[in-house]
Amino acid sequence: MVAVVAATRWWRMLLVLSAAGMGASGAPQPPNILLLLMDDMGWGDLGVYGEPSRETPNLDRMAAEGTLFPNFYSANPLCSPSRAALLTGRLPIRNGFYTTNAHARNAYTPQEIVGGIPDSEQLLPELLKEAGYVTKIVGKWHLGHRPQFHPLKHGFDEWFGSPNCHFGPYDNKARPNIPVYRDWEMVGRYYEEFPINLKTGEANLTQIYLQEALDFIKRQARRRPFFLYWAVDATHAPVYASKPFLGTSRRGRYGDAVREMDDSIGKMLQLLQDLRIADSTFVFFTSDNGAALISAPEQGGSNGPFLCGKQTTFEGGMREPALAWWPGHIAAGQVSHQLGSITDLFTTSLALAGLTPPSDRAIDGLNLLPALLQGRLMDRPVFYYRGDTLMAATLGQHKAHFWTWTNSWENFRQGMDFCPGQNVSGVTTHTLEDHTKLPLIFHLGRDPGERFPLSFASTEYQEALSRIAQVVQQHQEALVPGQPQLNVCNWAVMNWAPPGCEKLGKCLTPPESIPKKCVWSH
Repeated sequence: MVAVVAATRWWRMLLVLSAAGMGASGAPQPPNILLLLMDDMGWGDLGVYGEPSRETPNLDRMAAEGTLFPNFYSANPLCSPSRAALLTGRLPIRNGFYTTNAHARNAYTPQEIVGGIPDSEQLLPELLKEAGYVTKIVGKWHLGHRPQFHPLKHGFDEWFGSPNCHFGPYDNKARPNIPVYRDWEMVGRYYEEFPINLKTGEANLTQIYLQEALDFIKRQARRRPFFLYWAVDATHAPVYASKPFLGTSRRGRYGDAVREMDDSIGKMLQLLQDLRIADSTFVFFTSDNGAALISAPEQGGSNGPFLCGKQTTFEGGMREPALAWWPGHIAAGQVSHQLGSITDLFTTSLALAGLTPPSDRAIDGLNLLPALLQGRLMDRPVFYYRGDTLMAATLGQHKAHFWTWTNSWENFRQGMDFCPGQNVSGVTTHTLEDHTKLPLIFHLGRDPGERFPLSFASTEYQEALSRIAQVVQQHQEALVPGQPQLNVCNWAVMNWAPPGCEKLGKCLTPPESIPKKCVWSH
């Protein structure tokens, strides 16, 4: 753990940040931290990023009152690994959220997976508790469903939500619907106690998640600093919205879900202002990966000008909307061209709390406070992993692809298209293509859609390749991969009888154990 006395940590933080207007009167207390993580929400889904329907007024206002990051990235184009990266500050290849079952294969944690977040990883809420934070997660955990992976065993004080996404319905004893928890106990299951109408798209879950957040903020407003991780999933197919929002968007059912998200975030920001704690609360909004174009247009979002979407390491799969809001500290109406990563939320949150990251492991996240408070830009690479394979890397404006792949011809012919309407010859390949000896390089400023690779013979190509190759070599030479957590499935280790099931009469007998290798990505 971070071996510094709390008072000393915060005193040092005051010295560092007082120049940025962070001086406190009375007893110093670090700011509250509210991280808003959307699910499969694309870069192009917000009005401030150019979505023409302009149906996100609260998020657009959040951007106008804070800082917008146009160059912010996930750590993986799939849910579980990106969430593990956020909470550990480490790439999935380091924290174990990958599979070695197949080359460049994505993987996540459905109910049958055996692995989850290792005890050896130090999660953000665990570390924040050293600075006196009260911590809560609302919504989707997705870092393992077995008892040892429960979020309350990894630093959270409270939880309302589910270990997985709202896939289904299953509603049978061979594969039951996914449980919803309040803290340690199951309080129901999706599609049963927490219904989702797949025909109409109606569900009240976002309103429930909103109320959980509002109640927590009210309880903690004048007490200890709080860390709230609001990780809701209405924009993940099958998308849903509550009745007042259904049919209100020009973008269909997905737009209804986005409008309800926007309204909920507006209510949270308004509560912070009503309680007069807005200037002592740091808020950051982003998404876990790009929009799922395989579900579009009715059930998926927009990745704006970028190529492909979720599951791929093209820009559409990894570049995310990102907004920071902290009245009185972050100047209004700013656009930061800092290359950002979801891993940075770990390091930045620790800095806000007056803590330093663990020194006994590699941390990939940067502290974004210099960019946010002083407008400084820091050089850093962005690494695009798919499974255990480094697919691409960006440095400055240049992105080099070492491997290209969308999905297999077999799956593509079955209708699974991660890049609908975006075929780029030699780039959006349906076989895994090796470019490690002669990478494809794009200038993302001139060509954000990754359609025109630089000429191999050009001076620009040679100079960009030299810079990127050096950074990649350093990264790979120092890399110590974590033990892969997403390799093995077992039908008998699902949440058959979590605490609380007996009160609901929903304790189930597991089937016979059938361990097997898992390959969940297409």
